Amino acid sequence: MSFIISKLAWIVLMPSSLLSCLLLLGVLLRRWWLVRSVVAVLFLLVALPVGFWLHLPLENRFPRPATPPARVDGIVVLGGAQEQEITSERGVLALDHHGERLIEGVALAERYPAARLVFTGRSGALGGGGESEQVVNELYVDLVGFDQQRVVYEDRSRNTWENALRTREIVEPGPDEVWLLVTSAAHMPRSMGIFRRIGWEPVPWPVDYQTPGGLAWPRHYSPAARLDELDVAVKEWLGLLAYWLMGRTSALFPAPFPDTPPATPDDRVVKPAPQVNLGSTMSQGDTR
Repeated sequence: MSFIISKLAWIVLMPSSLLSCLLLLGVLLRRWWLVRSVVAVLFLLVALPVGFWLHLPLENRFPRPATPPARVDGIVVLGGAQEQEITSERGVLALDHHGERLIEGVALAERYPAARLVFTGRSGALGGGGESEQVVNELYVDLVGFDQQRVVYEDRSRNTWENALRTREIVEPGPDEVWLLVTSAAHMPRSMGIFRRIGWEPVPWPVDYQTPGGLAWPRHYSPAARLDELDVAVKEWLGLLAYWLMGRTSALFPAPFPDTPPATPDDRVVKPAPQVNLGSTMSQGDTR
């Protein structure tokens, strides 16, 4: 029920949707003060990079480790980057602007040949119907020539909370195992809070940055992009609040532990993996 409520609430609370509804309401009721107010707010939101500024604290919250782990037992790639309907209908790979999740997830698995690679997520759409994200994940793994025997597909979860729970049920991580968590940088605070809440402490590996990390004014301007950035950022901030109120996150705004040093620019790049015989590592992974 909480899944349905959250989806319906977001349809109303999404800034672009909320402002459009208020504008329409003002016109229909002839409340011109409301129309003028909404137009003024819209002008400010497309003139100023508000969404960009809201992204910054989210993306800067969890840096990658300054020194990548020497050993990794598994890699969890959260869903949300797949266009499964397009992939299924056209038979070609279709990713949205979060596609770095898949790209770096496989790159990390090549870098750590003993690690299990887990793609988690089915669909976040209301109704739960349609194709699973697994259709896209399997096709991508095949296209890059990665060993399917090393991949685990969790294809029942609908949101980040279920991603964490169902993945833990499948892989049963040990207390001494090292797992990497791959998701968008702005999504990492909520994701880490959820994994900590269920007793799992993965190493954050943020990807899909939308900001350069500072307050520099964005070089490219697009009114539509400004609203889209705002919608994405507000969704994460509201998600943090909602999950905290529901007891699904370890803190209102989760943070790294004090002994976690920030990454340098060179450390943020996944370096090429050495040539290894992946066939010799098949016994170390799980099948679907």
